[in-house]
Amino acid sequence: MLFPGAHIALVAPAGPLLERDDLRRAEELVRAIGCEPLLGRHAGAQHGYLAGTDAERAEDLNAALRNPDADAVWCIRGGYGITRILDQVDVTAFAHHPKPVIGFSDITALLIALTHETGIPTFHGPVARHGLTSFSRVHFERVLMQPEAAGRLARLPQDEHTLVPREHRVVPLTDGIAEGPLVGGNLSLIQCLVGTRFMPDLRGAILFLEDIGEEVYRIDRMLSHLRLAGALDGVAGIVVGQFSEMHRRGADGAMGFDRVIAHYLEPLGVPVAMGFPIGHVDDQWTLPIGIRARLDAGAGELELLEPAVRAQ
Repeated sequence: MLFPGAHIALVAPAGPLLERDDLRRAEELVRAIGCEPLLGRHAGAQHGYLAGTDAERAEDLNAALRNPDADAVWCIRGGYGITRILDQVDVTAFAHHPKPVIGFSDITALLIALTHETGIPTFHGPVARHGLTSFSRVHFERVLMQPEAAGRLARLPQDEHTLVPREHRVVPLTDGIAEGPLVGGNLSLIQCLVGTRFMPDLRGAILFLEDIGEEVYRIDRMLSHLRLAGALDGVAGIVVGQFSEMHRRGADGAMGFDRVIAHYLEPLGVPVAMGFPIGHVDDQWTLPIGIRARLDAGAGELELLEPAVRAQ
């Protein structure tokens, strides 16, 4: 768990930081939650559309995973680049010295790979270059800093602090209740893992999905790929988060996003609900990958069934 005074390694293993004060904001955010930042050596580097060369980014990430003084690893940005170095990640160091690894978007590939190869939970949550809204901070701290509050966290939309934001309307697609380990993140990155050793078997899992800036036909193509690859076979339930900055209808007006989602997910015959605060939105949940959860699609509720981190 994260505790007051914990040291958090800040790394940029994917895309470059786009604003000159991104590093300062990331360090200030760590201090704002009562922890101390450890800035990666190459965190401010840029190599085209990457935050430094593959060697530099892998060096920073592995240094953070190996550092016994680093109590967590918080990615400063997503973007693109994790899949270029995924086979260079020191999974052994992570297994020997478990610590929360936090991020989302392109970081999805890192989170899923680490949990798949070690069984140790990782955390799909805000990146460090953006400030936390009160909603996001409540969930971040409940999951990562208050393991004794697991019961209170259980039903995420339960009070004024944890209710799904009004702009996120949760809609059941297929009613029902499912239990299983949480796995998921950015749809594009999950598709990228298909056929690699880093792709987990999703049978019995609760899969959560989000994405940004994709046309409807591209969402269609990615879901089609998952279906054809058998990746959705045996999934226990599906949580659909936010698909941001996306045209809800294709250019020819022929197919809407909801219809595409229904086409691929309804035939699975498992509980599915849409509209959760997961993804490229200011108000977002922090979700532990690998932790057992319970989805009540009809009620629009997601419940964590065990603490995401151990008390220290």
